[in-house]
This record gives sequence, structure tokens and C-alpha cells, in this order.
Amino acid sequence: MLSYNPKEWFSFIFRFHKGDTFIKLLPVMAGIGLYAALIAFLELEYWKLADGSHVKNITVMHTMLGFVISLLLVFRTNTAYDRWWEGRRMWGGLVNSSRNLALKLAVMLKNKEDKDIMKRLIVAYADVLNQHLKNKDISHELFDDAVLSPEHYKHKPNQIAKTIMAKINDLYTSGNITGDQLIILNAEVQSFTDICGACERIKNTPIPYSYSAFIKKFIFFYVMTLPFGYVFQLGYYVIPVVMFIFYVLASLELIAEEIEDPFGTDQNDLPLDKICANIKMNVEELLY
Repeated sequence: MLSYNPKEWFSFIFRFHKGDTFIKLLPVMAGIGLYAALIAFLELEYWKLADGSHVKNITVMHTMLGFVISLLLVFRTNTAYDRWWEGRRMWGGLVNSSRNLALKLAVMLKNKEDKDIMKRLIVAYADVLNQHLKNKDISHELFDDAVLSPEHYKHKPNQIAKTIMAKINDLYTSGNITGDQLIILNAEVQSFTDICGACERIKNTPIPYSYSAFIKKFIFFYVMTLPFGYVFQLGYYVIPVVMFIFYVLASLELIAEEIEDPFGTDQNDLPLDKICANIKMNVEELLY
């Protein structure tokens, strides 16, 4: 995630980064500009229909459709942001659950070896969940030693959660924690898998295909018809105007596409690496 100062808004106008929609849309905008120039030339120079009487009402259509497309894009952007914010809420919950589990274990456990094992497992869960949501090949030091159970799970976060629960159960059977303490710790471990399931739901349930395709088609045909009506009012200035309108509309759609899956590596995705580092710092501080 890109870090910035939201109060320095004026500098954003002239700042470009690799995730900027202008850079991504520049080739398409150039094509739109050439298309608008061709339509302007044909209608003003070749057909010489300067009065535009045959298309004088097309601007009314653009006015009505512009209102509709603005509502669709607002709904689209809000829906995508809700998914982004829910993902942030889930990872905030994981931070709190990791702290709570570490805090309770720090008080309940007396053996330093037990503390070290639980410390490694809690930190590992956040790291592995991060890699799991990014579809990376998951590798962690705990999979190479005897801390984790030998089963080869495809779902690595589940494997770590199971190992955490198994270690807590061993602590109970060995008399290191009481039954009441086991119930308390069980609730914290359960919250790990609840958070994992919520993140997977966000990641694996994109916006319905028909809805996404309709918005893209709507933007395309709306922009493609703009030069026919406005060339008689703007002349060749219709070229930059159409390019700018396409940039605004398409940028909103691209931003929505990027933030609706907040667990990737795009500029606007959640800073999961930073959150994992924060969890590690907190847990190691508590279970020293």
C-alpha cells in the first residue's frame, strides 16, 4: 500500500506512480483521441454538416445517460470500497486476536519453551495467511522443523491453526492450564479461522460478471458516441474533451477493480506485510 500524507492534496495533481490510472489508460486514451479526431474531420470537413441538424438531439441522450452512468459508478466504487474496508477490519481483528492470545498465554504459561513455541506459531499464522491470500507458494521455517504436524495440508493456515489448538490441548492434558483457561484460549484460536474464512470470502467472490461487463460496455459506447453530438459545439476541441471524459469514467472502474481484492500487491491494496510485522513485534514483546 502506498503511504502518503492526505493533507498535501495539491501535490497529487502532478504526481504519477506506477499504479496511476492515467498511465494504464494512456494507450486507450490515445486511440480514443484518434477516433474523435476522425469523426470531427469527417463531419466538419468531409461531410460539411456544420449545422448538425441530423444529430442535434444526441446531446440530450448523453445528458440522460451521463446521470445513469454516474449512479452506476458511484455504486460500483462504494461496493468495492466496502470490500476493501472489510478486509482491513478483518486484519485489524487478527492483530487484536494475536495480541489477546499472546497476552493470555504470557500470563498462563510458566515454561519458556512453551512460550517460544506458541510465539512462533502465532506469528507464523499471520505470515502464512498473508501468503495464502496473495496466492504465493507458501514457505515458512515451521514447515521444515518438528513444530508443525507432518501432514501435508493444501490449506496452510488451517495446518497452523490446528497445530496451535493441539499445543493448547497438550498444555491442558499435561496440567499446565485449567479447563476454564482452555475454553478462553479456544475462543481466541477460533477467531483466527473466522478471520481467514472472511478474507477468503472477499477474495473468492468477485463482483458478478454480468454487472462488471455491463459497466465496461456502457462506458465504451457512451464515449464512442460523444464526438457525434459535441463536435458541432466544440469543433476539434472535442478530441481532448472526449479523452478526458473517458479517463474519468474508466479510472473509476479501474480503481474499483483494484480495491475490490485488497489482498494483492497493487499500490492500493492493504499493507499486509506491515501488519504482519506489527503482529510479530507485539507477540514477541508479550511472550518474551
